[in-house]
Amino acid sequence: MEYIIIVFGAIFVNNIVLNQFLGICPFLGVSSKVSTGLGMTGAVTFVMTIATIVTYLIQQYVLVPLEITYLQTITYILIIAALVQMVEIILKKVSPSLYQALGVFLPLITTNCAILGVAILVIQNEFNLIESVVFAISNALGFGLALVIFSGLREHMDLIDLPKGMKGVPASLVIAGLLSMAFMGFAGLV
Repeated sequence: MEYIIIVFGAIFVNNIVLNQFLGICPFLGVSSKVSTGLGMTGAVTFVMTIATIVTYLIQQYVLVPLEITYLQTITYILIIAALVQMVEIILKKVSPSLYQALGVFLPLITTNCAILGVAILVIQNEFNLIESVVFAISNALGFGLALVIFSGLREHMDLIDLPKGMKGVPASLVIAGLLSMAFMGFAGLV
């Protein structure tokens, strides 16, 4: 039951993008097409899950025993940067079209505060390794859900006639706000 609460809470109630406002840069930047949003979701899911596992292990078996937990943030950033480089190399070889579509936003995963935020939240919530993995995957799925819904809405916005002052970023921000309010409807369920 505890894992179901973690999953539901991370995806809907405390959505990393729409409730905690982490990962806004890729949320707004890569959401022009659903296909690109799905690709970014895959990359973020992989990096977030692996980063959470590695940072958890480093925290438990290096930082805490050596009493150097004050190096937590810089250590996590270095781990995330190395993992993103690995994802970039793999995507370049496996899917050049997705690599091109993600463009500058793929290296920005390195500075995606959602990934760092999840790694830090795992430690703050005192999760064990399995709970940490469930939490990371759930947050990545919540990020992906928000990104794909938002991408679909943005694709639809391109098909309708909006007033000149609302086209582009203004309409996107209004829709992001409405989407965030819709997810707030899940508050209190967990």
